[in-house]
Amino acid sequence: MSAAEWKKKCEEEWSLRGAPMPDGLDWKSVYEARPLGRNLLKNPAPYGLSTDVPPPEPDLPAVPDRGPPRFQPEGDFTGWTTNAEVLPYDTSGIPQGVVICALPQYSWFTMEQIVDLKAEGLWEELLDDFQPEIAIQDWYEESQLHDSIYQLCVKLLGADKSTVISEHAVNPTEQRETYSHNWKEVSHVFSGYGRGVRYVHFVHRLKNSFLNGFHQTRFTGSSVTVRSAKSRP
Repeated sequence: MSAAEWKKKCEEEWSLRGAPMPDGLDWKSVYEARPLGRNLLKNPAPYGLSTDVPPPEPDLPAVPDRGPPRFQPEGDFTGWTTNAEVLPYDTSGIPQGVVICALPQYSWFTMEQIVDLKAEGLWEELLDDFQPEIAIQDWYEESQLHDSIYQLCVKLLGADKSTVISEHAVNPTEQRETYSHNWKEVSHVFSGYGRGVRYVHFVHRLKNSFLNGFHQTRFTGSSVTVRSAKSRP
């Protein structure tokens, strides 16, 4: 196929009519990279779980694990940069003078990725002038560990990887009056975000605890997808 034919194939398959499509691009390589409509995050399900099935119920060991405390969950986190932050013991709800034998020790487990949009096959003219929608999705487990078990922050960054052009953050408070153990969806669509976006920085944190064993909050189905839909003004 000629360069013009590859360009036309990209335009028709991704419905890019009206989008800037410079002749100088290698349209065969762009087509093979398929930057539109696919998940640009690596390893979106490190625990091997799917939202098609409810989260597994926690294991209750016959003999309590007395320690040492564990703060790192098990999983294949290839592609993610991870960090565990141990939190101070929370004694705020304990009346004065009450003796406590044991308290849960909480920790945040942070996972992040930076998506290089140009390396994934997108081109500057599309990002700057057409500004295609950038859709974010994530699912986390109702672990019932705490009122705050999940945080998400996604930033659209400039070419220097530090200038924030647009940002979306989520920090939900869990309702624990009634027991529920399902997946909860978090989603957002960046639209009309402005010129200069070259990277997407995806960061989420999930809370774990240790008390007679390790108890975790898992996630699955994380995604960053660039759509062929043009941003709304």
